Order: sequence, then structure tokens, then C-alpha cells
Amino acid sequence: MRKNNFLTLFCITISVLIASCNLLRPNSKKNTFVLIQTNMGNIKLKLYNGTPKTRDNFIKLVKSHFYDSTLFHRVIQSFMIQGGDPSSKKAKQGVELGNADVGYTIPAEFNQAYFHKRGALAMARESDDVNPTKASSGCQFYIVQGRIFSNSDIDQLQAKRNQPIKRKIFSDFIRKPENENLKEEFMLYEQENNIDSLKLLTQKVQPQLDSIFKITPHYEYDAEQRKAYTTIGGAPHLDGNYTVFGEVVEGMDVVDKIAALPVDANSRPITDVRILKVTIVKK
Repeated sequence: MRKNNFLTLFCITISVLIASCNLLRPNSKKNTFVLIQTNMGNIKLKLYNGTPKTRDNFIKLVKSHFYDSTLFHRVIQSFMIQGGDPSSKKAKQGVELGNADVGYTIPAEFNQAYFHKRGALAMARESDDVNPTKASSGCQFYIVQGRIFSNSDIDQLQAKRNQPIKRKIFSDFIRKPENENLKEEFMLYEQENNIDSLKLLTQKVQPQLDSIFKITPHYEYDAEQRKAYTTIGGAPHLDGNYTVFGEVVEGMDVVDKIAALPVDANSRPITDVRILKVTIVKK
């Protein structure tokens, strides 16, 4: 009896330890796979577990057959194909689409590990002027086709994204009481339109500004992103602005065929690309 009790206790302890390890393991939940069947072929998607709100909403819509019979209503070659507008189900040929939704948004879920490489699945959204939090559409999504970028292209995009941060650093720096004389110099040279003096003064303070920039949160494309964008391609300018929540695992040739279709002035394909059915499938 004692041996049996000890064995039972040992087994329970091991089970608890295994369960604890599973709880601690990030993204231990199995990925969900979705099949989009269109009149031009099938596209299979893997949904990421690191974007649970977006993932769960998409699954809910798929299970309710929301996307069945909708169109890929916006297509831009070397960029992306977009679908999910509920008004596209019975839309007449040539009608502009893309304005209908489900009446709610999903909070942005940005994760640098999920980026706009070729084949990325992401949610569309309203522009920053009416949507400063970058919340996602409740239903409209897009798949990235993209193009290949050079490292120089990535450097330029990175610099452009960090420009507002650098401007704020300079503004805060020049407004400090101890830099009052420096501020007056800048203002004087600007009034005189003395470009050379402005350049020299900027060079003088640049090391201080750079040191502040290094410890200030800013955007940087990491090695994995750079490798993807310079080999398979994508749409790097969208990173950090739209929620990426999955990727194509089969059917990029279908995405390419759709992206190559002739379109009208609103980027809607001349010939409708209909999503026949969307279903949850096994890996």
C-alpha cells in the first residue's frame, strides 16, 4: 500500500509539473488554420496566437459564414489584395466598395514578430485622422503580395518613420532653460535664412541629440524583417500601423493571380473575385 501510494503521489507530481510547464510556454495553443475558397483558387492561412482579439474575431466571423460570397474588392499589384466588405456580396459591377463594416473595431495588436512580409494576413482600418489608436476594422482584411526592397530602401523607411521622434527630441532639447542662448541662435539664423550657420549649429548639438535618440523608444527593422523584405519582399511601410495576425501557408500563386487582374479606378477587379466559402481546417 505504501509503495502504491508513493507511486500515485509521484505520478500526480509529474503531471502537475508538466501542466505548469505548458502554461508557462508562450503560444502553447495550437494555431488555427483557415481555408479561403475563391473562384480563382484556394488560399490557406495560419492565424497567429499572439494576436488573440483579432484572431478570435476572425474565427467568429468565419464560423458564422460572414465572408462567404464576399469579394476581394480592392486589388493593387505588388502591394495587396483586400476583402471582407459585407456589402460586396450583392454589389453590381463597377460599384465602389470598401466602406461597409460590422459596426465595431478591434484594438490594435502590434507585435514586431508579426510583420508585413509577402503572404502576411492583416486587418484594414480607418485612417489616423479619425482613428488615432489604429484600431482594426471588425471585418475587412488584406493579404500582402508586396515587392522586394533593398537595405537602402529599408534604411530610408526607417529614417522616415523616426523623423517625428527626432523632431520632438530637438524641440524638447531646445526649449530647456539651459539652452536658451542656443535657441536664440537658431531663431536668428532662421530669420536671416543663414543656411550655413544653421548647419554648423546643428552639427554642434547633433551628438547630444543622437544620445537622447538612442535611449528614446523608436522604430527599427530587425534582422529577420530585413531578411524577409530583401529576399521574399512585402510592404514594410505598413509595420506598426496595421495589425498582422496570420500568414498564407498555401496558395500564394492564387494571391499573385488575383493581384495581377485588371482593375477599375477604385482598384476593384473588372472581373469579380468571389470568396465562395471560408472554413476552419486542420493543418
